[in-house]
Amino acid sequence: MSIFEQRESNIRAYARTYPTVFVTAKNARQVDEDGKEYIDFFAGAGVLNFGHNNPRMKQAMIDYLQKDGVLHSLDMKTQAKAHFMQKFTDVILEPRNMPHCMQFMGPTGTNAVEAAMKLARKATGRHDIVAFSQGFHGMTLGALAATANDYFRQASGVPLLHVSHELFDQEHDKEAALNALETLASQYRDPASGIKPPAAFMVETIQAEGGVNIASAQWMQALEKLAKEFGSVLIVDDIQVGCGRTGSYFSFDDMGINPDIITLAKGIGGAGTPMAMNLVHPDLDKHWSPGEHTGTFRGQNLSFVAGAEALSYFEDDKLMSEVTIKAEQVRHALEPLLTENSAKALRGKGFILGLDMGSGEVAAKVVQRCFKKGLMIGACGKGGRVLKIIPPLTIPEADLMEGLDILKSAVRFVMEEAA
Repeated sequence: MSIFEQRESNIRAYARTYPTVFVTAKNARQVDEDGKEYIDFFAGAGVLNFGHNNPRMKQAMIDYLQKDGVLHSLDMKTQAKAHFMQKFTDVILEPRNMPHCMQFMGPTGTNAVEAAMKLARKATGRHDIVAFSQGFHGMTLGALAATANDYFRQASGVPLLHVSHELFDQEHDKEAALNALETLASQYRDPASGIKPPAAFMVETIQAEGGVNIASAQWMQALEKLAKEFGSVLIVDDIQVGCGRTGSYFSFDDMGINPDIITLAKGIGGAGTPMAMNLVHPDLDKHWSPGEHTGTFRGQNLSFVAGAEALSYFEDDKLMSEVTIKAEQVRHALEPLLTENSAKALRGKGFILGLDMGSGEVAAKVVQRCFKKGLMIGACGKGGRVLKIIPPLTIPEADLMEGLDILKSAVRFVMEEAA
């Protein structure tokens, strides 16, 4: 029995899906202690947008370490932080005319969500927040209240209060989702309804953990209009699908909306180093007082170093153009599974795609078969029925096509076995 089975908590999850001991990794491949290679279509649940051990980021971090650069700094000023902030301003914010401030907090997505919810409540003087069906926003109590998955919610041990869930944009019924927003507006306008506008609406434009469900620009614009009419904060959770995942830096770049708060984490640290950051409109940020939301590791300088290098990928269109091409290659490779009825649906935006197998049991068998054949892929959505395809944005074409061949073969094997 290994040390993991002897001593690690029963809560471990991914280790059960990928039951081996990894030793090395480079770009879109990992190697275990037996020397077996795995193509990575999981990418740290969306953290490793730029691949494992990205050479540019690795060299930047090595250089920083060798000159004894400050590693930990709370929220004090460092050259590494200044460089990251200036580059983020120049490359991301100013081209979009975004006046947003950068708030750093504990280096996890759930902490970014907690800070966003806290600020929305503080700024509006309201308690309640509206989130959406099938959404995922994190595991700490405030973020968990906004997360819809009952499996996660049941582990809280206490009531999860002051968040309600409304209907997310429906792929099969767009009118229902728009009508749901209009119903909310009617209730807020009616002084006798007993229903008051919320502090914030919090939404993912793409519900990654929820099953790769894609909101339309029309629905997002209607949601923004609703928030503005009633003085509510619009929070876009871009933690898993931002930082280039959809073929543009933000997932909402093509939607014609201007969120008040954008939560970022995962890929923003560049090399898999931890960082979370909220972009906060100055009109909201002025409501913070010094130290009201703090965290020991909000000054993670290796993340600033690697994250600044990651931003260089957005100084031109080269990587995003490659992402668009690779996304089309995935669609082209997997669409035959739909025509032969091996899979139920294929949906996505940019380089996050979901292959709906119609059953969590079937999807789990495909995941197991893929791993056995050297491909790491995860499941998401209702009952784990959707295979989520999120390779590094930098994956070589040969690895991408080999991984897709493994995936197609695994799907067909499982479906033939079940027939």
